[in-house]
Amino acid sequence: MTTTPATEALRRAGLSFTPHTYGPVDEAEGTYGEAIAAVLGVGPGRVFKTLVTVVEDQPTVAVVPVSGHLSLKALARARGAKRAEMADPGRAERLTGYVVGGISPFGQKRRLPVVADASLLAHPTIFVSGGRRGLQVEVAPQDLIGLLGAQVAAIASE
Repeated sequence: MTTTPATEALRRAGLSFTPHTYGPVDEAEGTYGEAIAAVLGVGPGRVFKTLVTVVEDQPTVAVVPVSGHLSLKALARARGAKRAEMADPGRAERLTGYVVGGISPFGQKRRLPVVADASLLAHPTIFVSGGRRGLQVEVAPQDLIGLLGAQVAAIASE
């Protein structure tokens, strides 16, 4: 199995996780994330994308299901701010140490505040990027929240 900063962070923390590798995905029937869910054989509500945002001037990570969209207004509210915007892809890569499309919430170069959509609590395990394209890690939502010190809030919309 490929080792990434994300899998190393999970191992160092002593958390249980299951890596899932996959090849190229066909996006013909939806988004990249939905295509990954189909390849993994799970509902898109269990696969979460990691988005780097800027809430006022603070880089912030949002973890939302691939079946929904990040509500920037809800994210700003959750952080007690007035506005939020998506980070430029280059800035996201510099902050996290990962390539866009493979950004994991775990093992980032710089520890950023994390807000996870409340829908993750509805599942015994969820899938997030393992730190490179073609690798997802399956983890318990409480482990993600605990390791990252994540705030949980309703930040996704359909």
